[in-house]
Amino acid sequence: LGGTGEAGEPAAALDTRGVPVTSSLAGRVARPRLPVGEVRVGGFGGPDALARWLAEHGVTAVVDATHPFAERISASASAACAAAGVALLRLERPGWSGRPGDRWTWVDDLAAAAGAIGQLGTRVLLTTGRQGLSAFSTLDDAWFLIRCIDPPEPPLPRRHELILDRGPYTIPGELGLIDRHGIDLVVTKDSGGELTVAKLDAARERKLPVIVVRRPARPGTETAADVAAAATWAFAHAG
Repeated sequence: LGGTGEAGEPAAALDTRGVPVTSSLAGRVARPRLPVGEVRVGGFGGPDALARWLAEHGVTAVVDATHPFAERISASASAACAAAGVALLRLERPGWSGRPGDRWTWVDDLAAAAGAIGQLGTRVLLTTGRQGLSAFSTLDDAWFLIRCIDPPEPPLPRRHELILDRGPYTIPGELGLIDRHGIDLVVTKDSGGELTVAKLDAARERKLPVIVVRRPARPGTETAADVAAAATWAFAHAG
């Protein structure tokens, strides 16, 4: 189950060793990076449908490498694998940890992030993805530089500029973006990983506050923190 930058790496490792792999992508990104092997795009229709698909295709193991905030598919995978008797592993990169000089405010969801903006800044770099931006749509006292991969759906904040871009990002590039737009606050999710961490380094260098949305709770699933461990697990469960 793909959806992250590292999701294609276990598929490539297994394909190299002759293990048949199907990567499933949600289809929410217009031009996804396609992994090697067979690829299917689109949802399954819930845990019961996913369980049937696993049985029909003789799947012996599932690696859930979806985004840390893709709650629904992870819950479906947990229920479906339990029902189908299929081994399940969650590949989850570690979240970000604060460093000396960081000015982070942790919140539980996008609504709480929107509620905290008025106390911290007025020119916001908003990098929470294209979904859920309606939480910020009623904030007229702040201006938003919204960055995401694909165009978001309305409603959006009335005062905003949209940038369509995909990481990896660099610290010099993020510093330039902050300076050009007079950014005084960064809002992000705790996605983890190296592709987008440069915005946090740049915010630290410019002494900017950052609002960080915590990851949602996950099902109690066996977890690997890196691609090598996930590939080793998957090979051992390949049947």
